[in-house]
Amino acid sequence: MRVVIGVDWSDQAFAAVTQTFQLYHPTDVTLVHGVNLGILEHPFVAQAGNVQGYEDFRNAMVDSGRQLLERAAAMIPAEVASIRKVNEIANPAQLILDSAENLSADLVVVGVRGRSRLSEVVLGSVSHRVLMHGSRPILIVRGAARKVQRVLVAIEDRDDADRIAKWLTQHPFADPTELCVLHALVPIGVDDPYDALGTQTWWDGAERYADELVKSTAGKLLHPHYTVSTKVAQGNPAAVIEQEAKGMDLVVVTSHGRKGLSRFLLGSVSHAVVHHVTSPVLVLR
Repeated sequence: MRVVIGVDWSDQAFAAVTQTFQLYHPTDVTLVHGVNLGILEHPFVAQAGNVQGYEDFRNAMVDSGRQLLERAAAMIPAEVASIRKVNEIANPAQLILDSAENLSADLVVVGVRGRSRLSEVVLGSVSHRVLMHGSRPILIVRGAARKVQRVLVAIEDRDDADRIAKWLTQHPFADPTELCVLHALVPIGVDDPYDALGTQTWWDGAERYADELVKSTAGKLLHPHYTVSTKVAQGNPAAVIEQEAKGMDLVVVTSHGRKGLSRFLLGSVSHAVVHHVTSPVLVLR
């Protein structure tokens, strides 16, 4: 497995490095640190403003990034065959995204500092931008790294189920894991005592579909490392996942690729889950 990990000096970034190896045994790891100089990133700005000590400041920031990557690399198990270090003056999120694309990464890993959803939209954050604009699977790590024994696998439809089942069988977790395959069945909100609209018949069909969906997905997750159970719960999908995620070590969801303003206005289950679930979240594309 080829993994790209975005790092900075935060505790969350170091937790993201540790969490990567709690989950997987990657053979190829790239550590990425973008040196963000803000407006001083462009030398002509510093020169125009007659900024004293610009070169010293720039060199000190680059050297700090080099030390950071050395410290992060020391946390990687010795059996990892290939370790790259990318330390460039660049927008951190864009550097992570570009590195992931250039290296054809199987997984991108970033830590999250816990900003609220609104503040991330207004102020931005590296994890938020990588999640919003990335095209590859991403692991969002919140809080301290943890041993992963119980995983909630949330599926919406057959396409979700197939993508998740394929990923989990191609990239099994490092240790034996209990998987719970969950589908949230959204109530239609129609109270018709005479069932003039035939809603009960429709609802019965929806329940049968949901039950068959989680069971068929469980059948695709046959692997020596996995013990699989299923559950169908009623309610708003994001709220259901948040509730069921309590006590879980990891949540797996898919992203349907909505970006920018449309995602902010319409929302998405994966985006809501990342902001409200306290465990790490693996978002598959």
